[in-house]
Amino acid sequence: MSIVTFWSNGKEQTGKTLSLAAICTHLAIEHNYRILVIATGYQDNNLDNCFWQPKKVKKNLGLFGPNTTMEMEEGIEGLTKMMKSNRLSPEVIANYTKTIFKDRLEILQSFSGNLNQYNDLRKYYPEVINLANSYYDLVFVDLDRQVQDDISETILGSSNLIVANLSQRLTSLNKFMEMRESLPILKSKKTLLLIGRYDKYSKYNIKNISRYLGEKNKVSTIPYNTLFFEACEEARVPDLFLNLRKTDEDDRNGFFLAEVKRTAESIIYRLQDLAMKM
Repeated sequence: MSIVTFWSNGKEQTGKTLSLAAICTHLAIEHNYRILVIATGYQDNNLDNCFWQPKKVKKNLGLFGPNTTMEMEEGIEGLTKMMKSNRLSPEVIANYTKTIFKDRLEILQSFSGNLNQYNDLRKYYPEVINLANSYYDLVFVDLDRQVQDDISETILGSSNLIVANLSQRLTSLNKFMEMRESLPILKSKKTLLLIGRYDKYSKYNIKNISRYLGEKNKVSTIPYNTLFFEACEEARVPDLFLNLRKTDEDDRNGFFLAEVKRTAESIIYRLQDLAMKM
């Protein structure tokens, strides 16, 4: 049972959330892991869009005008209410998630209420993550920049593996190198580097980036792929991966699938290697 946190170095678009969606979908289809993905953002529907269509909210006419009703509070809001009443146990978490593949992949979606509520409940993320880790085989955390620094540091510290998401831009690589000096955890074996929206024809390819950053092993990538990024907007990511399972390496989508597989296997291998050294 392991916590894998996807982290990025700022406001720059690195494809962090979509990379996470690709890796978790691949693992859920190809391996027998029970996976939970926790989205920590505020009103961020990027992960939602990969897997399901927005729910139509029903409005009823109340005594004091229109009001909105929901069947049950989902996600982190419902879990924190259970936690405050001392009724939260690891197996209860599944009641507040969205199931993508039964017994394989579930999503704890991002918070959609008001900002003041989010600022209050985000402090509960570390406890929810640690509880989930005792129930799921793999807990993937999409760490949002709106989570406070002290909370982020707690989550990173309790993670078995940190996937540092970078872009191919030189400024992104240099910024990461600077941050690595102030955050020793980013230098450790607990951190795996990932380039999202990867373009293999760029000057900054896998080989050159690995050399520039002083990485002994090849940096992982999730290449840009038209079908995948369209599927991420249309809630069709699971269908896409199922439909492309038998794609060969010569197909235009072959490189994308091969790199998703390589990255997923790198994550599992690194977790196993770290566990053996504990």
